[in-house]
Amino acid sequence: MNLNKLRNKTLVFTATYNEAENLDEFLSKSLKFKDVDVLIIDDNSPDKTSEIVERHQLDHKNLFLIKRSGKLGLDTAHKEAYEFAYKKNYKNFISLDADLSHDPSQIPSFIKILETKPFVIGSRYIKGGKNEMKLSRLLLSYLGNRLIKFVFNIDCNEYTTSFRGFNLSLLNNFEIRNVRSKGYSFFMETIYQIHKSGHSIKETPIIFKDRKKGVSKIPKIESLRTLKNLLLLKIR
Repeated sequence: MNLNKLRNKTLVFTATYNEAENLDEFLSKSLKFKDVDVLIIDDNSPDKTSEIVERHQLDHKNLFLIKRSGKLGLDTAHKEAYEFAYKKNYKNFISLDADLSHDPSQIPSFIKILETKPFVIGSRYIKGGKNEMKLSRLLLSYLGNRLIKFVFNIDCNEYTTSFRGFNLSLLNNFEIRNVRSKGYSFFMETIYQIHKSGHSIKETPIIFKDRKKGVSKIPKIESLRTLKNLLLLKIR
């Protein structure tokens, strides 16, 4: 692969586990943008998600697939994808969910922001943003993000969504390997580490939709784990 040709390209990434019902639509929406490649890391989905990716690869040379042996963790998938983008010399790295809770049509607006900003996160909790979760989950998410903001004292309203973009040429002093939190707490600590490395957090409004197909992979105990990791970060 000619790395020089990739210098101004963006890598869009999503981690999958049993997303066969959503992946055709996700890929059709994500693969159409100029200078954008797509990477899927699949954790050996029993519903054969990877086979859908392989079918799309026949028509799309800008689609890449990494198949892993099992459920190795959301945090490890994001770290592996970030390192993939860095080693392949992509300019931008954008992550989002494959279940269509994030709208791939916003990818170009993220790329536009990354022309001047090292990092951007899609926010449900600023003007223009919206969270369409069911009430119980919405309250838990909103209050959780408010608590994280209070503890970290960072000028940011969103810490837990995976819809975010990184300009790898501007994001100096940040090492994703320094993010030690596992699971969904990985997203929270990434914001903390970027802020700690001296970069501001740029938010852009998104509308977060509840998935219509498939089953959520978030364990019910995850909110307690996030609280524990939040306190550990504060102590450190």
